[in-house]
Formats: sequence, C-alpha cells, structure tokens
Amino acid sequence: IRPEPDDNLVEIGPGLGALTRPLLKRLKHLHVVEIDRDIIARLENDYPQNLPNSKLIIHAGDALRFDLATLDAPLRIVGNLPYNISSPLLFHFAASASRITDMHFMLQNEVVERMVADHSTPAYGRLSVMLQYRFYMEKLLDVPPESFRPAPKVDSAIVRMIPLPAEQIIVKNEKLFSEIVGTAFGQRRKTLRNTLKSFLNESEFLQLNISSQLRAENLSVNDFAKIAAYVDGRTAT
Repeated sequence: IRPEPDDNLVEIGPGLGALTRPLLKRLKHLHVVEIDRDIIARLENDYPQNLPNSKLIIHAGDALRFDLATLDAPLRIVGNLPYNISSPLLFHFAASASRITDMHFMLQNEVVERMVADHSTPAYGRLSVMLQYRFYMEKLLDVPPESFRPAPKVDSAIVRMIPLPAEQIIVKNEKLFSEIVGTAFGQRRKTLRNTLKSFLNESEFLQLNISSQLRAENLSVNDFAKIAAYVDGRTAT
C-alpha cells in the first residue's frame, strides 16, 4: 500500500485493528467504515472521537451504503472485505472510481482470480468484464488459511485496483454495457446468437466481425464494448 502521511485513506472493516494500527503510524488521519457495534465501541475506546487531535475517524454503518463523495478526493481504499458481500462492495466502490487513486483488498482467492481472468478461461465472467473496463488490476499475493485465526476454509489473495484514466475508458453508455454483459453471461453456456438476440441480428454480428456462435466467455472486454457502442449508436439514430 505504501501510504503517505497526507493520503486520504479509507479502511473498510477494520475489525480488531491488525491493519489499522500500522496504517495510523504512517498517516496523519485514517477513515474507517465499520458496521459491528462491538468493534465500533472498542475503536471509540482506543481512539476517542471527541479529541481534536484524533487521527482515526470512525464512520459507523454499512460499507455498501457509505457515500465516498462525503470524503475529500482523491481517496485510497483498503480492507479485508467480507467474503459474502465482496462482489456488491466492489461494484459499489467502482461507481466512485473517478474519486479513487487506488484500492487494495484482501478477498477470497476465487474472487480475485475471477477479477483478473482473461477471456476464454473458466474464471472469466461478468465480474471480470465489469471491473476490467474501468480498472487496471493485479493479483499481488496469495494468503493461505493458516495466516488467520481461526483459519477459514478458503484461500485468500490480495488484489490491487487502479482506476483507468477517463480517456482510456472505452465504454460510453455504462448502463447499456452492463445490460449486455449481464444478458450474455446470464446463460453463459448458450451462444451469443441466443443470448444477445434482443440486441443483434446475424447480419449485425457479421458487421461487427464477431461470430454469433461464440459464448460470452469468448468475448474480450473490447468486444463487449464494441457491441455496446454499436447498439447505442443504432438506438441514437
């Protein structure tokens, strides 16, 4: 993470402070978002909020509902995300990508593999496409179960996410793009001729130089962007 003293850094789910404490040693201030009342009480006891020089700012509530726009940009976000809601959290933060410098998360290894997967591989899916068009992502390291107490039943991994500059984002109509990607992967074993028939006919597939006999997993992010741009342009005319 390499935090600098003046970074506006947000930690999601500080828990017992294993990451919080070393971060505070390097930062002038740190925002944490926590929903567990017992953990909030412990944090407030360790870092009283009524002191003018308090370095820890506690935001009590659900990270899925936390509005990053309430904090000064640019933001850096870190956290050991709850594995059961990791995908919704990733999409929630992705919606504020323009305000974010980078994000570092520990997640279930399976999720990280899906995030960074190349097309035409088993792990590639909707999550891959919807994040890769907005972010440069890199799996940094594996974290085995024995690193935790108690040890979970799954492997974990740490991923870095860096928002792409606006000029590199090839998707213009994000709502339409999301709809097309979701529809294509909704029945991933079917061919595009079947899954995307409400968007493209056979001649339009040929015009785009994309075979309708392919499946969603065979299309790159650029392919999906090309389809969305074509459908969007056709709708506009």
